[in-house]
Amino acid sequence: MGFIAAGDGAQIYYKDWGIGEPVVLSHGWPLNSDSWEAQMLLLASNGYRCIAHDRRGHGRSTQTWDGNNMDTYADDLATLIETLDLREVTLVGFSTGGGEVARYIGRHGTGRVAKVALVAAVPPFMLRTPDNPGGVPVEVFDGLRAGSSADRSQLYRDLADGPFFGGNRPGANPSQGMRDAFWLRCLQAGHRNAYECIAAFSATDFRKDLDAFDVPTLVIHGDDDQVVPFEVGGKASAARINGATLEVYPGAPHGITDTHKEQLGNDLLQFLMRTA
Repeated sequence: MGFIAAGDGAQIYYKDWGIGEPVVLSHGWPLNSDSWEAQMLLLASNGYRCIAHDRRGHGRSTQTWDGNNMDTYADDLATLIETLDLREVTLVGFSTGGGEVARYIGRHGTGRVAKVALVAAVPPFMLRTPDNPGGVPVEVFDGLRAGSSADRSQLYRDLADGPFFGGNRPGANPSQGMRDAFWLRCLQAGHRNAYECIAAFSATDFRKDLDAFDVPTLVIHGDDDQVVPFEVGGKASAARINGATLEVYPGAPHGITDTHKEQLGNDLLQFLMRTA
């Protein structure tokens, strides 16, 4: 565990567990690398080197005023990979982290990348626009911004109790501990950073980034995801990425790193072990 310096001097926290082929995991908004703990424990215990960083403005990394956008997030990820001199790395991105991974490939290529996994990820393009009519209306993201400004702590409580883990669905009962951990991790993010990141994950168009994918890619998405709808996220990404494999989790919500952690960990492990 330690820090690397980004191009503008921002300190980016990262953890580095295990020995073996490298796997880099990028977290969702407005969480931090701790949200990957179940998958990192499993993969590192099975012969992989797992590295996860806190995106700038999140967790233990510097709460910068500037740079809260996908280009900078991707460049920070590149700095991490190059500083640790990682090669033949598998990139795994959850939600906003999937956008970070996609933009990394769009800006830096796949020279150091062996495989990619997108988990409930925001690509190819969340926002509804004239050329993306199936996207999510801007009013949804304006609501997140309004909630963040009015009472950020309660916003995160409401997300944890409702759509993130599917707790608003009949029969669903995410644990109090799971919801508390989400809230705690969210509040570690800087206020401005989390606010600006809403635009970064919702209004960044990743379609050209996905066109640059030329390595084996696994797309995993729940078909009851109320945060990144399956049709907008996983289904659309898998259709756009050449040769991608799509795994659909029936009835699963957005927060599958927690609600489906065993299934997700095993699917990632099988993907890593796959030779072609």
